[in-house]
Amino acid sequence: MSDTPTMTSQEILPEAFHIVFCVDDRYFRCMGATIASIIEHNPQRHFTFHVLATKVSEHNRQLFEGLRARPGIEACIHLLDPRMFERFEQYTRSSYYSSAIFARLVIPEVLGAFTDRVLYLDADILCVGSIDALADMNLDEDIVAVVPDAKATTERRVAALQLKHGKYFNSGMLYINIPRWQEAGISRQTIDAILQQGERFRFPDQDALNVVLDGRARYIDIRWNYLYGLVGDLEGNRPALDIAPGAATFIHFAGSVKPWGAWCEHDSVKLFEHYHRQSAWSALPLDMEPQNYKEARMHSRFLWARGKRMQSLQWYMRYLGMRRRR
Repeated sequence: MSDTPTMTSQEILPEAFHIVFCVDDRYFRCMGATIASIIEHNPQRHFTFHVLATKVSEHNRQLFEGLRARPGIEACIHLLDPRMFERFEQYTRSSYYSSAIFARLVIPEVLGAFTDRVLYLDADILCVGSIDALADMNLDEDIVAVVPDAKATTERRVAALQLKHGKYFNSGMLYINIPRWQEAGISRQTIDAILQQGERFRFPDQDALNVVLDGRARYIDIRWNYLYGLVGDLEGNRPALDIAPGAATFIHFAGSVKPWGAWCEHDSVKLFEHYHRQSAWSALPLDMEPQNYKEARMHSRFLWARGKRMQSLQWYMRYLGMRRRR
């Protein structure tokens, strides 16, 4: 299923807390800031960071494995056979999804030799506090700990998926009990659900996980996956990061605008930049301008909301040109 990882289970720090990411090369920069934020707020804890990917550039490999130079930190890359995801091509060919979203389904199988507990995180998350309470949580009787999605999303997806227990979680954070997950056959059932019911899924892997884990997941406090959408702030000309002190440990910038997009001029950019400067990818610049036609259109709207009418119209024209060329 995967190539031999760059280190063995015997080399992993026995007391380490395991965190895994599923990313392609484009997201290593963002993941680097996530890792830096976790380390900053948890200086006394040992970590093993895992990456599941189908391909990793030599540059990214060297930077990631360079994390081992830090005391108490280990890093392990697991290369997956891309043929594993060919069956999901219909969901990645004509959308912004990549095969990385399906890689999380094989986390328990790949990491079972390393640990019995692992925290999966999306790479658009920043840590702003201690994870001690999460690491000390007793998961012995649970398959996975999750956090509910936004109220409006939950209501829509519960109705669309006919979830019997009335709950719906965001899969950007999954704290997995690997033995219980494997015993329950969650990965196999989720893959089957995608292949058999995928046409009715708005978010392919997330919807499938919610269907399979309906009534079987443990819901925990939103501080562990605090969803924050920048679009609403920017359309309302609210550039400040509005989170009550202590309300979040993991801030998940799950919307279509990310904090590494410096062009959005939101305060979250400063937060991301703080951790980015500490990461192995600090030499890479932030996105100073929109990178695609969708971002260009949003930038035009945000400029209009700030009263910058001429710049807004200029970016709308650029959006039209970018859309024609795509």
